Amino acid sequence: MSVVVLALVAGAVTGIALGALGGGGSVLAVPALIYLLGFTPAAATTASLAVVTVTSATALAAHARAGTVEWRAGALFAAAGLVPATLGGAVSGYAPPALLTGAFAVIAALAAYRMLHPSASLREGVPVRPLQVARAGAGLGAVTGVLGVGGGFLAVPALVNVVGLRMRAAVGTSLLVITVNSLAALLARAGTATPVDWALVAPFAGAAILGAWDGKRLAGRVSGSRLQRIFAWVLLAVALFMLADAMT
Repeated sequence: MSVVVLALVAGAVTGIALGALGGGGSVLAVPALIYLLGFTPAAATTASLAVVTVTSATALAAHARAGTVEWRAGALFAAAGLVPATLGGAVSGYAPPALLTGAFAVIAALAAYRMLHPSASLREGVPVRPLQVARAGAGLGAVTGVLGVGGGFLAVPALVNVVGLRMRAAVGTSLLVITVNSLAALLARAGTATPVDWALVAPFAGAAILGAWDGKRLAGRVSGSRLQRIFAWVLLAVALFMLADAMT
């Protein structure tokens, strides 16, 4: 199988997971880029930011048409993450590969845990606390900037519990936050010396966008909880593999 075909297949699988599950699906991009396409951890996180940016922007447009994006709340949350995302994007290229791999493994394991144990404490309509909004937005921005993940599995609960959005609006608004943070981190990495094979990233991203539509259709046919559990166990296995790799 040629490397371009492999990029298309990996991108499609990532997109299907993203479309079927929403938050958490893009976490597959980094390990796919490292272990299937041979990217270094620094290059993989940079490439993942490009994939996350275009797929999130595409999904954001659909949610905007449906009226499920709270633009003001999303802009405030994203603004808190702009500086951490930019700084994280700038320094990530200089981090040791083992550190990046290990940190990503921890985030992937956290995403898997969230999917296996959905939070029962989501509280829609809670009073907005500016300090908590700033802290949550900054934390998400830092994770996006350093590790190249959208962080939807972190953004949605934060937008519900901290900003007080209803679940449907939180999902749409999280895409605004993810798009802004990912783009800021990607631009920050433009000045680094990390080489990225964009000829492989382009088909990967294109296949991810198309796969997301198939993922949405799949979500309508299969139980969402069942899909989440299957994906969570796969993601947990990937996290353990990456953690073992980082420690060797």
